[in-house]
Amino acid sequence: MEEQLQEFINYLHNVKKASNNTELSYKRDLSKLLAYLDGSGVKDVRDIRKTHLTAYIMDLEKRNFTAATVSRNIASVKAFFHFLLKMGYVDENPAEDLKSPKIVKKAPKILTPDEVVKLLDQPRGDTPKDLRDKAMLELLYATGMRVTELITLKVGDVNLTMNYIDCHDASKDRVIPFGAEAKIALMNYLAHSRDAMIEDKNEDTLFVNCSGIPMSRQGFWKLIKYYAKKAGIKEDITPHTLRHSFAAHLVENGADLRAVQEMLGHSDISTTQIYANMSHSHLREVYNKAHPRK
Repeated sequence: MEEQLQEFINYLHNVKKASNNTELSYKRDLSKLLAYLDGSGVKDVRDIRKTHLTAYIMDLEKRNFTAATVSRNIASVKAFFHFLLKMGYVDENPAEDLKSPKIVKKAPKILTPDEVVKLLDQPRGDTPKDLRDKAMLELLYATGMRVTELITLKVGDVNLTMNYIDCHDASKDRVIPFGAEAKIALMNYLAHSRDAMIEDKNEDTLFVNCSGIPMSRQGFWKLIKYYAKKAGIKEDITPHTLRHSFAAHLVENGADLRAVQEMLGHSDISTTQIYANMSHSHLREVYNKAHPRK
C-alpha cells in the first residue's frame, strides 16, 4: 500500500502541480490511515472496504480530533481512492459515500485597523532586516496573500510601475494590486536592503533571511509574533490573521465581494462570504449601541 501512496503523491506533484504543503498534508493523513489498516490486518488496497474506512473515521472522532481535522482526513481518503480507481488498483471506491462531519465555521480572528497600524509601524529602523520586515508586513496586509505565497514571490513578480504583484498558488495565478505604503516599503527594501542580504546574486526570491536564502514559513511566523508583542497586541496572531484582516476591512469599507474573492484566490464565493457576515454583525452591534429606537 505504501507504493500506491507514493505513486499518488507523485501524481499530485507532477500532474496536479500541488504545493509542497498540500503534498505533505495528504501524505501525513494517508500514512495514518495505512498504519491503522495495517494494524487491522489489511495489507492490500483491494481488500479495503467501506467498513474499514468508517471504523477509521470513528477512531479519529474517539481520539477527539476536531471536525475540521476529520473532514480533511476524509477529503484525503476520498482523493486517494479516486486515484486508485482511476489507475485500476481497485474496482470499486469504498470511500465514495463517506460523510464529513458538520463544521461550525467560527468567525476568523481579525485585528482592528488601529492594531494593524501599530503592527506595521513596528519595524522602524533602517537596517536591512528592518527594511525587509517592514516590506513583508506591509505587502502581506496590502494584498491578503497566504504566507507561502509571500515567501515564494520572485523579484520579477513585483510590478512597481503599475503597483501590483503576480501571485502564484497551486491552482492558478492571480494579480493583486497594492497601495502606496506597500510600494514605499518595497522600494526601500529593494534599494537599500536586499542586495546587502543575499549571497548568491542569482537568487531571484524576493524576500530572503539573514543568511541570504529564501525566508521560511517558520521564520516569518516568528517575525510576526515578535512584532505583535512589540505592538502590545495580546491576541495570539499568525500571518493568516493579516489575511483575514485585509479581507474583513475591505468588505466593511464597501469592497465588492467578488473582487475580494479574486484577490484572496478563493475558488468558492461562500468562503469569502464569512467576511460579509462579520461586517453585518459589526453593523448590528453599532446599531444596537447607537440607535435611539432599537
